[in-house]
Amino acid sequence: MAECRKNWKYILIAVLSGAAVLTIGILLGHYAIPKDTAGPAAPSWLHSVSQDLDEDLLQEFMNQVEANNIRENLRILSSKPHMATTDGDKQLVQLLLSRWRNPETGLDSATEAVYDVFLSFPDSENPNSVAVVLENGTQAFTSRQKEENLTADQEDQAVVQPYAAYAPPGNPQGKLVYANQGKLSDYQDLVRNGIELNGTIAITRYGGAGRAAKAINGARFGVIGVVVYTDPGDINDKKASAEETYPYSWYLPPSGVERGSYSNHFGDLLTPYYPAKDFTYRIPEDQITGIPPIPTQPIGFEDAKTLICNLAGPAANDSWQGSLGCIYNLGPGFRAGGLFPNTSNVQVNVYNQRRIEKSSNVLGLIRGSVEPDRYVLYGNHRDSWVHGAIDPSSGTAVMLEITRILGKMVKEGKWRPRRSIVFGSWGAEEFGLIGSTEYTEEFFSKLQQRSVAYINVDIAVFANATLRVQGTPPAQSVVFKATKQVQTPGDNSIPVYDNWKLHFNRSSSVYGVIPSLGSLGAGSDYAPFVHYLGITSMDIAYTYDRSKTSARIYPAYHTAFDTFDYANRFIDPGFTSHQTVARTAGNILVRLADTLILPLNVTDYGEMLEQMYKAADQEAIVTDLTSHNISLAPLQAAIAQFKSAATGLDQRIASLQEEDSPSPLHVRTVNDQLMLLERAFLNPRAFPNEYYYSHIIMASRSSTIATFPGLADAYSSAKELGNWENVHHHLTIIIQAIENAASILEPVDQ
Repeated sequence: MAECRKNWKYILIAVLSGAAVLTIGILLGHYAIPKDTAGPAAPSWLHSVSQDLDEDLLQEFMNQVEANNIRENLRILSSKPHMATTDGDKQLVQLLLSRWRNPETGLDSATEAVYDVFLSFPDSENPNSVAVVLENGTQAFTSRQKEENLTADQEDQAVVQPYAAYAPPGNPQGKLVYANQGKLSDYQDLVRNGIELNGTIAITRYGGAGRAAKAINGARFGVIGVVVYTDPGDINDKKASAEETYPYSWYLPPSGVERGSYSNHFGDLLTPYYPAKDFTYRIPEDQITGIPPIPTQPIGFEDAKTLICNLAGPAANDSWQGSLGCIYNLGPGFRAGGLFPNTSNVQVNVYNQRRIEKSSNVLGLIRGSVEPDRYVLYGNHRDSWVHGAIDPSSGTAVMLEITRILGKMVKEGKWRPRRSIVFGSWGAEEFGLIGSTEYTEEFFSKLQQRSVAYINVDIAVFANATLRVQGTPPAQSVVFKATKQVQTPGDNSIPVYDNWKLHFNRSSSVYGVIPSLGSLGAGSDYAPFVHYLGITSMDIAYTYDRSKTSARIYPAYHTAFDTFDYANRFIDPGFTSHQTVARTAGNILVRLADTLILPLNVTDYGEMLEQMYKAADQEAIVTDLTSHNISLAPLQAAIAQFKSAATGLDQRIASLQEEDSPSPLHVRTVNDQLMLLERAFLNPRAFPNEYYYSHIIMASRSSTIATFPGLADAYSSAKELGNWENVHHHLTIIIQAIENAASILEPVDQ
């Protein structure tokens, strides 16, 4: 018992001693530490990983963009024809590598990636043509084999003769019929008018349907050959005389011929979903779909006039008439008293050759300093049909100026982006977005897991009136921010944003009247990034005033007249619109690469989803759906869930932005949510008959109903064929995707 009391004594002494030490520590802490000290200093790395965009540096970048540099870039890039895989194209590959490896203004690295791709070329020894053949077999007329030499550019021996890429060889001849734009409905109208199409040659004009579709549709009705031309009413504001066109104005000369890829698909046609390497399995050529099954050849409108203005048959309706200076008759065959006997036939002579060639992408990299595993992608294709000053070299000229400035900043140690920037110069785009598609196939997993956004600047300047941007909804906010910081060419008092809003605008339920961000189809290299990988994407260009011209596109498009002289004199004299595009695209690029929290706004998707829902929630549609036990209520609930999740994410982002040194983990978390949202809208089984299309919001649609593409097409089909189960199927796909997108945006601990 005495021993026990002794132990308690020691314990009591120890407790009192500990309390005394604790008290002394508290007093020392209170009086010895200065009152304005918040605690231990944050580690130095925390400041670097939390560093945000430097607005002064961004302004310095924009100040350094020089119009004369872009002009000189374009002069060099378009000095020779550079169709994919030709010597001119290979020379530009070396030019890109040289610029991006420059020790003073180059990037961290530049590499060449080569693919073995399936292309189509005319036979230089046996030119394609369209001829009028008399009853005795002699030719009374033959179309031009090349465009007129109006400047020295057209005399270059490397100018490829006009042809329809992927059209099969053959020499069919038959009576000529006029089929307007070659739409399925156009051929149906001819049949309703009593026109026998079997065994005929159809002449169609560009527009209305895809190039390949004109021949595919015609073949369904027995057409054996197709001729395609550009009508001056569609491209030239009805101007058709030589004195009114280039080289006296920007309008297409009578001999101008639009070349192009006649394929409905993008990517290498023999290796869908796989990169076209030497070891890759290739499908048999006869299994390719979406290309003309019959010989097809484009011609100029002066040759088209000779054919169309001599046609027999009833007059076409007003909507089919053009601007060749005559009444367009339907045919078949030629009228009595015209240039040709009515026993004459038209023959389409095509000698195209299909073969595998090596095509290169050129890739440039600036490594990120904090998040090198996050990629901001910027690209444009390099190949053209002829000189390609506007398409695509205007975009490449802009890209080279952007990389010069950013590369110089990196080399001088002034700047390094937070995230990595990858620049792409894609090969063989004109044959169907081949280079960019092969890139997305080869690096599918890495790009899908790490890519923040893709910026496409193909045709940088169509004309010099206003900006035009197409993109997915999350890109809207960063595009608007950049365009408010860049001034309009020729008027520094007006931001690009305000000028854009004057020309293209819409009424937003959230923001009021704002510039209209167009939707992305599949017209350029953004297609595989958005439709296949689900990466937030945008396409940026300067364009014309729609109130002043009805041109379908700039008139020299894909012809031998798309030259530096044409661009310098008629498209952008002074190159200030090119400079504006460079400043705008570069501003967006730097913001995406350097802003601490990605400048993407997910709530803008909510507005688009609501608009699409309202387009479906019409009385006639709802009545049809209800009668087949299909309800839109689950779709409405899914959209509400998405909008709630988006608002919640916005609130968490706002809280982070108020913190002096936000947690790197929290920043990374919300950035991943912003980055990955677009992927949630992918469903690779949604459109089984369409290569690469898996984005249920951005996919193409044939229906006129401006709702979700799969739902719109399924509903239109059900109205005609009664397959309402397909409507329910697509509605399920949409609801699931929107619910998944909402779950991406919810707090990660839920």
